[in-house]
Amino acid sequence: MRSVSVIVSAALSLFVAAAPAADLDLPAIDGAKPLNVVFILSDDHRYDVMSFLGHPWVETPAMDALARDGVYFRNAMVTTSLCSPSRASILTGQYMHNHGVVDNNVATPPATVFFPQYLQAAGYQTGFFGKWHMGGHGDDPQPGFDR
Repeated sequence: MRSVSVIVSAALSLFVAAAPAADLDLPAIDGAKPLNVVFILSDDHRYDVMSFLGHPWVETPAMDALARDGVYFRNAMVTTSLCSPSRASILTGQYMHNHGVVDNNVATPPATVFFPQYLQAAGYQTGFFGKWHMGGHGDDPQPGFDR
């Protein structure tokens, strides 16, 4: 597995404290090789219900391979237990009282910057699959995501 501290440091550098959407200039790092990033967030998922963690009957071969060949964070927390405010906190790096998504029906303010917008500015192709519930409509691409 890759060093968690290297991945966390790289991810934190992308957050750069919610700069305005028009100012997503990122410093170039000479010789840096872009890494693939797959971020999986599942609602209502117990931490131990995956076969690589020893669950007695749940089989998760794809998750097992991702954990074995990538990075698996053994300790995690959320800032709120509601799904939309929690998702907004993960995508913005802000607490609920800062991003304004305080329940599962509130849209994010139009100027909200999501960390995948920094990934796009760095040349990454981004995708979001699953429920959004922070404004927008159905299958429309959301801010920071190509599809």
